Amino acid sequence: MQVKVYNTSAAEVGKIKLNDSVFACEYNEALIHQAVVTYLANQRQGNKSALTRTEVRGGGIKPWRQKGTGRARQGSIRAPQWIKGGVVFAPKPRDFSKKLNKKMRAQAFRSAISYKIANNELVIVDEIVLEQPKTKLVAQILKNFKAEGRTLLLVAGDSADVVRAGSNIEKLTIADSALANVYQLVSNVVVIATKEAIKQIEEAYSL
Repeated sequence: MQVKVYNTSAAEVGKIKLNDSVFACEYNEALIHQAVVTYLANQRQGNKSALTRTEVRGGGIKPWRQKGTGRARQGSIRAPQWIKGGVVFAPKPRDFSKKLNKKMRAQAFRSAISYKIANNELVIVDEIVLEQPKTKLVAQILKNFKAEGRTLLLVAGDSADVVRAGSNIEKLTIADSALANVYQLVSNVVVIATKEAIKQIEEAYSL
């Protein structure tokens, strides 16, 4: 498979041959969904907590006698219907993490990035070099490629200037290609990747 390569002005400057085992895989929606669910679950801290009626301080004595007062019977002032009472089915810290084996995770990534290529949602640029780490320079690059929606910019190596310049742009996510994941691919409309980033992806995911 050969794909066009552009410069940052969106002008074609050549072509690049892609590894079919990475960029021409069959679309597997179920596997991609599983990878996304696993990723989102693993981002949850699971540390929310509240007290049940047995854990709230106080309420050991019956507030009034069972019969004869004309009021509803009560056993404790820390029952859930009371102010400062315990919480019914109170949330407790728990582990939400899920596991996905390495082969499935890798195949999900191949499937997702192949879908981007097939639908012309992945653009390859030769390199991104900024004269200064200015936000307007990165914004101009996005404008050149008409990337108005959620955009993922995949870079490789030392790209501190690009990260610094683009971190303030809404709807733009900048990621190192070595750390990119399936969720980032599917949650962004357009993916812009440098040639070096594509090379890293091929080295990591080629069969």
